[in-house]
Parts: sequence; C-alpha cells; structure tokens
Amino acid sequence: MRSFDLAPLHRATVGFDQIADLMDRVMSNDVTQPSYPPYNIEKTDAETYRISLAVAGFAEGDLNVEVKESALVVSGRKAAENGERTYLHRGIATRAFERRFTLADHIVVTGASHENGMLHIDLKREVPEALKPRRIEIASARGDKSDAIEAKPVN
Repeated sequence: MRSFDLAPLHRATVGFDQIADLMDRVMSNDVTQPSYPPYNIEKTDAETYRISLAVAGFAEGDLNVEVKESALVVSGRKAAENGERTYLHRGIATRAFERRFTLADHIVVTGASHENGMLHIDLKREVPEALKPRRIEIASARGDKSDAIEAKPVN
C-alpha cells in the first residue's frame, strides 16, 4: 500500500484540514475496520441516501442512532437474557457494536426505521440558501441621459 505525504496540502491551503484528516483515516492501515454488522449505503435520489444495517436479533430499544461532530454513530447493545440457554450452534451474532460514518457537510439525518431485522437510516443533503448558486441580474450600461453629467471643455 502506498503512503502519501499530505504536508504540502497543509502548507498550501487554509480550511482543507478536514479533507486531509479524512485522507489520513482512509489511508491508514493501523486500525482494522469492523465488519459487524454488515451494511449497505445507497443513493436513493439526487440528494438523498440510505444506510441499511443488518441487525438481526436486536430490538428497537437495543439500538441507538446519534449524530455528533459530523459523524453518524450507530450502536447496539443487547440486553442480558433471562435464564440460561444451551446452544448447539450459535450463528446469529448479537454482540455489542458501534459503527461510525463520517458525514459530509450539509448532510442531515432525516429518520431511522427498524424493520425485519434491518435498521434503515435516511439522510439528505440540505445546502443552505446562502450557499446555493444564485443568478445575478446584470444592469444595462445605458441609463437615462438625465443621470449623465455633461462634460465642459477646460481652457
């Protein structure tokens, strides 16, 4: 795997430190990414997205979805079972988990639903009106002649 030196980016730009930090996180091999629970990220429309996590065995009360510091954090902790069970085979993992997703600017969580062992989290890009492109009307250079100042010859 290649390693990239992002020091020139830090020296030559202002305000792009989040991009450099994101690149550092993506390119680092130090931390292995958890594979549980499995998930999908889909683009449902031009400005909407959906994250679906397979959370079989978890009830709605066992799951927690929160946004903090531009990160979506999904966690699950199964309540302790009453009584002791003897499993011949246990293939359904109900261990505690925490999954983090870094959100881009202006991405907001619009809702979450739990259905048939799947947790669906809906997201939408909401760009503020002040940041959206706007058309500027161009005024005509020809105005009323009454507004023009007459030039007088100088001796």
